[in-house]
Amino acid sequence: MQALQVIEMLAGYDPSGQPVLERLQVKELPEDKLQLVRSPAFIKGLASGDIIKLGSDRQHFEIVQHSGNLSVVVFSRGDVKALSEVLTPEIEKLGGSLDLETDRMLVYSVHVSLGFKTVEDILNKHTGSGESIWQYGNVYDPADGQTPLNWWLDVLKPQ
Repeated sequence: MQALQVIEMLAGYDPSGQPVLERLQVKELPEDKLQLVRSPAFIKGLASGDIIKLGSDRQHFEIVQHSGNLSVVVFSRGDVKALSEVLTPEIEKLGGSLDLETDRMLVYSVHVSLGFKTVEDILNKHTGSGESIWQYGNVYDPADGQTPLNWWLDVLKPQ
């Protein structure tokens, strides 16, 4: 069995310009590769199961292989317990998982083969009331937040 470890990666910078680090649980693989155990809350472009290589500065990473998972982050103004109680079973029914739950945030991993519409319909059904919103963590380019990364085209390509 592969050993699990916790690493810190740069998630961004706070308003005063100080680095913000996110702790991620990973499996160590040969050739200095790491596999994410859960989707991150704040580091854009990554999801559970992705295999990465970290740069020596731990600020940059290279995605060696996409797992096919979508990372979905749900933010709430209030306690997310009630939202989690209805949303998590629906996500789990589709084979997805709840990777992180805090007082005001949920992070899910869902395989892209389910289809964006299916995932978005479930999320939109339970969020958007002004109390909660959701966003993908690994679908759009972190530089502009709008350009699709399109990694799923390779994942869904017939073999």
